[in-house]
Amino acid sequence: MTAPGRAQHGAPVRATLDKAAAENFPVAPFFVPRAWRRGLMAVYGYARLVDDIGDGDLTPGGADARLLGVEGSAAEDRLTLLDALEADLARVFATTGPGPAHPLVAALRPVVRAHGLTPEPFRALIQANRQDQLVTRYETWDDLAAYCELSANPVGHLVLGLTGTLTPERVRRSDAVCTGLQIVEHLQDVAEDLARDRIYLPAEDLKRFRVEESDLAAPTASASLRALVAYEASRAGELLAEGGPLIASVHGRLRLLLAGFVGGGRAALAAVTDAGYDVLPGPPRPTKPRLLREVGAALRGER
Repeated sequence: MTAPGRAQHGAPVRATLDKAAAENFPVAPFFVPRAWRRGLMAVYGYARLVDDIGDGDLTPGGADARLLGVEGSAAEDRLTLLDALEADLARVFATTGPGPAHPLVAALRPVVRAHGLTPEPFRALIQANRQDQLVTRYETWDDLAAYCELSANPVGHLVLGLTGTLTPERVRRSDAVCTGLQIVEHLQDVAEDLARDRIYLPAEDLKRFRVEESDLAAPTASASLRALVAYEASRAGELLAEGGPLIASVHGRLRLLLAGFVGGGRAALAAVTDAGYDVLPGPPRPTKPRLLREVGAALRGER
């Protein structure tokens, strides 16, 4: 028998969590301990919800907005929804009062308490999506890296926190991996991002390679745009290499999990390369054999 309220909440939650299969890396693979897997999926569900709000990709029907207490025309306002989400997040860490209203936020509560997680990484993800509503272009690489500090790096901090391996050096390596993964995703999604009026290729690099914004809307990439994508792909590869020693700093199944993250990023970069750096027809995706080879190479410490 379905508990009261479970049915109407299940559809948006399932739709959000199902997106894990499309990521460049395994979100919560079968080999990790059950407690880690539960925590990783809770963190992923929350992060995906934040991104879906920021991108306007919530499940049709307004169920998520209603769960967050947002009704009517306000449910179309992304900043209002992000504010409501932050208020719901605060209930995760509150010691009195009602618990979180949205099930994907409520799922964080036992994870946060079991692992002593702090609110800052969760809030940073919300702030990144607020920034997406206000900033659609980045002038320099440093500006883009600062955005990744909010949009990507907090996820690495949470993974290290969940697994009890958080140290300053691991955080530094993790930040390199997460920023690298974010840049790879931006390269895969140039056309999709442009459709949202967002460009994550630094303006200074567009000028350097003589690429106009209109070139990003073409069916296929020009030689200049391909050169630009290759340049940014090289930067992303350097970041993944910089973060690679993170894998050897841990043991057991966590080592395999982190190799999955790094290998997934490398495999995605290989797919971009194999596409001739033409990312405009659609996101280049790696094959499963290539993914497995890259994970193996990351485990062995190969670049």
